Amino acid sequence: MTNPIVGVLAIQGDFAEHRHAIEQAGARSVEIRHLSDLDGIDALIIPGGESTTINKFDDAFGGKVFDTINAYARGGMPIYGTCMGSIVLAKQIESTTQRSMGLMNITVRRNAYGPQKKSFETMLAIKELGAEPYPAVFIRAPQIVSAGSDVTVMATINDTIAMARQGNLLVTTFHPEITDDLRVHEYFLAMIRDASQSCTAATPNLSMVR
Repeated sequence: MTNPIVGVLAIQGDFAEHRHAIEQAGARSVEIRHLSDLDGIDALIIPGGESTTINKFDDAFGGKVFDTINAYARGGMPIYGTCMGSIVLAKQIESTTQRSMGLMNITVRRNAYGPQKKSFETMLAIKELGAEPYPAVFIRAPQIVSAGSDVTVMATINDTIAMARQGNLLVTTFHPEITDDLRVHEYFLAMIRDASQSCTAATPNLSMVR
């Protein structure tokens, strides 16, 4: 797959910045604003924002947004969640009854660093991205406080997980889309191409969620 189509959930957050980064990294991007927009994409990015908003988006379509994304994930489609996206993909969210997609074997703590004025940038060592440290920006960020044995921890900060992968699922608690460093998005595109070559990203049967 030389030029995959990456859908970016565009109901809030830095979706335009994710689209720009994906296109700078050499792929096409489309905005996902409706359930039907999920058709025909090769991968999906769930950007940051308020995690309750995506629940309302799912409710507006009778719960079929989460069901459809789950079906694509089970079919092998690469999905990347940043900040809020990592919360939505998690199997468990601490101290809340908020729904998640329950796809990734991680436990997440919301707003772990405090309000937006507590935002910060730090350099992270991420060996999968090369020897040069990555400039990670944390804005009202969650923390990944635990992960199952099937999850690969790619970066940590303050004894919590900042970047992780489980098969076709990738999460960061920081915001790579607002930096000029494309390495995280390039890594995600490599995941998409690998999935295509291994034929794991087969189109799932969506008849049960339409």
